[in-house]
Amino acid sequence: MQLSGSITALATPFTVAGEPDFAAWSRLIGRQLEAGTAGLVVAGSTGEAAALTDGEYTALLRAAVEQVAGRVPVLAGTGLSNTAKTIAQTRLARDGGADVALVVTPPYVRPTPEGLVSHYRAVAEAGGLPVVLYNVPGRTGCDMSPDVVAQLRDHENIIGLKEARGDDARWQALYPLAGDDFALLSGDDPTFVGAMLGGAAGVISVASNVVPAAFARLCRLARSGQAGDAQALDARLAALYDFLGVEPNPIPVKALLALQGIGHGLRLPLLPLSPRHAAAAEAMAALCEQIESELK
Repeated sequence: MQLSGSITALATPFTVAGEPDFAAWSRLIGRQLEAGTAGLVVAGSTGEAAALTDGEYTALLRAAVEQVAGRVPVLAGTGLSNTAKTIAQTRLARDGGADVALVVTPPYVRPTPEGLVSHYRAVAEAGGLPVVLYNVPGRTGCDMSPDVVAQLRDHENIIGLKEARGDDARWQALYPLAGDDFALLSGDDPTFVGAMLGGAAGVISVASNVVPAAFARLCRLARSGQAGDAQALDARLAALYDFLGVEPNPIPVKALLALQGIGHGLRLPLLPLSPRHAAAAEAMAALCEQIESELK
């Protein structure tokens, strides 16, 4: 499986009562498919995976798989702090119909580089799904170096990396590891266009929840080397990227989705967007609507 283009890390819509809103889930997925999104992540960190029961996780995944019907890959977040638990979660995702496991570095426990290599090899060999490595040290406290990635990239069941660090030095070290059987994917919306122009295959995005057509267009432009057009459209989204960082993800993006009629609120310990950001949210929702309407 070759992953590329705009892959959306889906937020999980809830009802007013705090339960998964499957009608809103279907609308969100349908809008993504219509806009040209190239893949979907169910129950990643943006999807509040840590707040979902196993039953909710499976039900959301199965609903997504049924609606997608093979049109794009469905990735499921399965990374946990322990290897055996990660394998069990990956098997749960496999049984729910996922195509790929997105496996974040083990949060909190801070394994050594050798521990990371052993962890990912075990998951790739026993989890039952192709694995995309996921490095987001600001969330996990664990930074997977390019040297570790290089040791893992040739494993037959490890097919890519989501790299959320946006610095150029990191990407320069990663670009040589890309290949037909190993995709480099940015996990940082503000810098992904630069990463793609340098050689990354795509992005796993938060912002594409609310501007899916824009991200699909950006990826097409970047993949075809149209740097000027890609950078111009990307610049129009800079204010959105800033807004999505005013409070921890997925608080801001779920505020925008709510304004678009998709879902209500989050689960504790996350709270809805602070009232002081309400005006900015309204402005960002209007910007999203304007840009998306121009691209239809």
